[in-house]
Amino acid sequence: MLIEPRFRGFICTTAHPTGCAESVRRQIETVKARGPIPGPKRVLVLGASTGYGLASRITAAFGCGAATIGVSFERPSDGNRTATAGWYQTAAFEREACVAGLGAWSLNGDAFSDGIKRQALDLVRDQLGQVDLVVYSLASPRRQHPRTGELLNSVLKPIGRPYASKTVDFHTGVVTDVAIEPATDEEIRQTVAVMGGEDWSFWIDALLAEGLLAPGATTVAYSYIGPAVTHPVYREGTIGRAKDDLEATAQTLTQRLSPVGGRAFVSVNKALVTQASSAIPVVPLYVSLLYKIMKARGTHEGCIEQAVRLFSEHLYGGSLSLDEKGRIRVDDLELDPDVQAEVAAVWPDVDTGSIESLTDIAGYRTEFFRLFGFGFDGVDYAADVDPEVDIPSLATDPGAGD
Repeated sequence: MLIEPRFRGFICTTAHPTGCAESVRRQIETVKARGPIPGPKRVLVLGASTGYGLASRITAAFGCGAATIGVSFERPSDGNRTATAGWYQTAAFEREACVAGLGAWSLNGDAFSDGIKRQALDLVRDQLGQVDLVVYSLASPRRQHPRTGELLNSVLKPIGRPYASKTVDFHTGVVTDVAIEPATDEEIRQTVAVMGGEDWSFWIDALLAEGLLAPGATTVAYSYIGPAVTHPVYREGTIGRAKDDLEATAQTLTQRLSPVGGRAFVSVNKALVTQASSAIPVVPLYVSLLYKIMKARGTHEGCIEQAVRLFSEHLYGGSLSLDEKGRIRVDDLELDPDVQAEVAAVWPDVDTGSIESLTDIAGYRTEFFRLFGFGFDGVDYAADVDPEVDIPSLATDPGAGD
């Protein structure tokens, strides 16, 4: 079938298998160009199919030579409906890992559930024995609590007072004003329950209980702080409250990991184009402006460059540097004072008429399309393509995602 991008609001409902494979291939080449990284050899990645989770898996495998297990929740193709981009990217990763002689196994299902945790623990025991690194990169708008059964939903809202600013529809380039009412206490509670540190803690406790963490094992989760212009709706809002909980969890996990000499970190990463962030008011406009400034300075990074820097400079490079709250900061280039001063200077002048000249909105659109495998040079998008693609390890174990 001919696969073209189709949109419903800020959601792309199709993905291109060849383009997704090209995305994975390019990330692998970026890691290889960096050279070997003296890092972990047995890695579990939770949220492994897109974004920072996929970049972490690629870096561990092709930078450190690690065997990896990835857990994600993606949809396979169904008739004329394509699979999700994460499905195609996981399939492409496993194929590339096989060619490179690297062990790679995947689980497809709800990582918040006890059932998938049980399957992951069994897979670690059977295939790796123990793991040296656990990457926690889950991002979901909802979570069914495995102990209580409560269905919890996250919201992105300010706390205490309304928030007003401007945003852009990146498809059309139209800049509009936006206003968001403050969250209720119940919305705050549920957002923390979905995006905070409880599930990360559940995973580490389960691995510890069964002796599946190697001596000196590391675990890392991902967070974001961002610029002052987004603080009221992000870092000082409901998502920020969840990130505070995640960061506090790192401290308690380090204590619980002491019997194996382990350590837990939160890495604060750079703002990037993701499907989730594209639906967040203000963020697409900020990212478009940030990209223009950082590209002009030669300091722009994507997920894979960030992951390589995290592994090679901080986690395994011998130059671990933490901020006053014990966090790793690979958002340093984004939050460089000169960069942020330039953002602040240009921000008031950005409107529908100036969006194309003052920001990199065109680059934002390109990156958004590429999340789903579209817009890569060298891919023949006019060619007939089979949307049905197997993930090798799931094809050999049909029950893996049950």
